[in-house]
Amino acid sequence: MGKKIGAVTIGQSPRTDVVPEILQLMGNIELVEGGALDGLTYEEITALAPTAGDYVLVTRLSDGRAVKIAEKYILERLQAQIDRLVKEGAAGIVMLCSGEFPAFSCPKPLLYPQLLLTNFIQAVAGGKKLGIITPDADQVPQVTKRWAAAGVAAVQARPASPYAAEAKIWQAADALKDWGAELIVMDCIGFNQSMRNEVTRITGVPAVLPRTVAARAVAELFA
Repeated sequence: MGKKIGAVTIGQSPRTDVVPEILQLMGNIELVEGGALDGLTYEEITALAPTAGDYVLVTRLSDGRAVKIAEKYILERLQAQIDRLVKEGAAGIVMLCSGEFPAFSCPKPLLYPQLLLTNFIQAVAGGKKLGIITPDADQVPQVTKRWAAAGVAAVQARPASPYAAEAKIWQAADALKDWGAELIVMDCIGFNQSMRNEVTRITGVPAVLPRTVAARAVAELFA
């Protein structure tokens, strides 16, 4: 195997819905996983639900269920997973989430999909109308604010979860097409390449995935 890279999810590991697909893009890389919600019961996880003013995250549990949590409750648990994976020999860490995070302590390269994605979009989408698909309606204000600062002409966000009925994703794509989106960001690590391909077909414009942007960055650095 190639270099060992840590993959940290805000949910539970293993992320069987993400890791097999991104490994195909990473080349000679060994991914070792850790999750902020590993070891917690469903009842303990539901106690982490966001309230007014919280930064909202949506993620997947190991049994496939989706949950909504407040970022503030998992920051220490994310740091603990980063520390563990580095101690076990990871040459770098990639976060399996496209949300915004404070700077974690890490002596190795730490890749945030949100930063990679933001800089990529700024490079290719200047002056364009940017459509966003985000998992939950509670996330619409925070992602609209974030992407409006990316140098685009206008932003519209529509909620549709990668962990629920795919028909909602196609409906969101239709709405963004009607609005006139010139580029789509599917703003969750849970969206896969098959979903991206269908959104591109519906809208007639490119759609970008956090997971593939992050995977290609890992390959560039470590493969």
